[in-house]
Amino acid sequence: MKEICKKISHVLKTIFGYGIMVTLFAGGLTFFGYVAALIIGGDVATAICTVIYKDIIPVIIYVSVIMVLLGLVAMYLAGEKALTPEKKHAHKHEGEV
Repeated sequence: MKEICKKISHVLKTIFGYGIMVTLFAGGLTFFGYVAALIIGGDVATAICTVIYKDIIPVIIYVSVIMVLLGLVAMYLAGEKALTPEKKHAHKHEGEV
């Protein structure tokens, strides 16, 4: 059962990686859209900003939320524990008492 979970986790991590990469790239492209609108100005700039804000950004947000959920499921299936404190034994140096 652990092997199956690890294989599923590996596939989900791959999907997560590519999905997050695409959403970050799309988010960066929206920045350039806003810069282009700033340079163009006028009614065209308003239309560009409206399309970016109302049509593109909500899709980016939904896709990124789905990718984060896939990443969390992949971590759970792999048995990884991220952002949890671990007790580490302090190692004393030779000169310390």
